Amino acid sequence: MPRQIVLDTETTGLSADSGDRIIELGCVELLNRKLTGNNLHLYFNPGRDSHEDALKVHGISNEFLKDKPRFAELVDDILQYLQGAELIIHNAAFDVGFLNKELELAGHPALAHCVERVTDTLAMAKELYPGKRNSLDALCDRLGVDNSGRTLHGALLDAELLADVYIHLTRGQKALLIADEAQPSATDLPLLPIDLHALVLPVLHANAQEQQAHAEVLAQIDKASGGKTIWRTLPSI
Repeated sequence: MPRQIVLDTETTGLSADSGDRIIELGCVELLNRKLTGNNLHLYFNPGRDSHEDALKVHGISNEFLKDKPRFAELVDDILQYLQGAELIIHNAAFDVGFLNKELELAGHPALAHCVERVTDTLAMAKELYPGKRNSLDALCDRLGVDNSGRTLHGALLDAELLADVYIHLTRGQKALLIADEAQPSATDLPLLPIDLHALVLPVLHANAQEQQAHAEVLAQIDKASGGKTIWRTLPSI
């Protein structure tokens, strides 16, 4: 499994082609589906003010960004961090579009030349939950991911939440992977004859206390079901 980077950006607006720029980059690293703590979190001076609507979303003031470096000043460090990774992004077209514009302005080739691939969790969620809301907040609520600290959008926090969401979305894949890895091939198994005729399995009977506890549990289940438990209709053995 390649190294995975869960990535999110905040921007001055919605259109990179119209001059909007990235103001925050947040990345968290996953190795073998576990957070490593090797995160990347940067703010940038975009050289322009954020749109009013964007400010309402991320709350990052123009004044705060004035003394931050330009994207081009840190581009080499960013590309080194992302090199060869699988990027996991929610609504990937948006973030990749902005990253490619920043790379173009800094004189670098597009992101695809640097990373292994890009996985869009929004596309994954739409396939798993067709017709439902699949925003990051909606997925957090649906999958039981605690997003109570998300009053405003922030690139690092959103990347951390998305990492948790991604693990939940792909949990079945993990189970299959573990099962595949756990099963030895036929050639790995020793072909030794085993005589089971002399094998005697001990029978452990429940004691009185265990039988009473069992009866109490059955009575509780029977009461909760309104007397519809199936064992009431079966003959005693």
